[in-house]
Amino acid sequence: MITARNLTKHYENSPALDEVSFSFPDAGIFGIIGHNGAGKTTLLKMIAGLIAPTSGELDVNGIDVVHDPLALKATLGYLPEESRLYETMTAEDYLAFFGDIYGIPKDEITVRTRRLFAALSLETEGKKLGEFSKGMKRKAAIARSLIHDPAFLVYDEPTSGLDPMTSRFIAEYLKKLKTGGKTIVLSAHNLFQVEAICDRVMILRRGKVIASGTMKELRGQFGSITYTVWFSAPDPARIDRHEVPFREDEGYLACDAPDMATLNAISSAITAAGGRVERIESRYPSLEEMLVAIGK
Repeated sequence: MITARNLTKHYENSPALDEVSFSFPDAGIFGIIGHNGAGKTTLLKMIAGLIAPTSGELDVNGIDVVHDPLALKATLGYLPEESRLYETMTAEDYLAFFGDIYGIPKDEITVRTRRLFAALSLETEGKKLGEFSKGMKRKAAIARSLIHDPAFLVYDEPTSGLDPMTSRFIAEYLKKLKTGGKTIVLSAHNLFQVEAICDRVMILRRGKVIASGTMKELRGQFGSITYTVWFSAPDPARIDRHEVPFREDEGYLACDAPDMATLNAISSAITAAGGRVERIESRYPSLEEMLVAIGK
């Protein structure tokens, strides 16, 4: 369980966080999103015990992070936005170095390293970290964050700058970690990915919590369902564009309806003009659309 009460952080006279409060249960993936400068990285570093709040309370799994941040380190895996690695080391030596810091026996470090590399599909081939691709470096950094088998993970932009295949792989891997009982707090600019993998999402704006909840709860707060109608018509000119503002899409004509009454009216107008409704799809606003709306 992660619980924050009125977390505030000031840099000189500028508030990076302003009385942020939230609660996340165990064993889930929790996304923190917002525009640049919203306070995401500051909050993640605070949750990881790397910076102290100006005021407020923060409890992670019964540990008072504000007053005893060192107590959190044994159960925490932290991944910064940039994969800062010891590039003259091999990946094996890199994990052995951190495993030793955590007091893990050498034989166990070897077993865990092999298991992590296999799970992450990371083929090191004896190369030094400086010779790795960006995706391989990110996987090595994730392996480092997991070498001591922490229950709690804080990941800042875990798939930033990666190719789509590697990004998708890491997102799926995070879901497996959740299934294994780990609690993950992350930030990401890839809002489609956040929407796909996170159990709860918190939206920050200028250091304040604007909204927090499941995707269903956020959709209920920031937008309603809309409908898109795809249709064909032998003579589109017969359809009143003011009544049915259609466009060409996927080889058909298409238009949008904000509610069922409008949808029924559009369908009737299409039929009256000799057209045929091919399909109707409903959709909720995406996280990106919510964020754009919040930023206005």
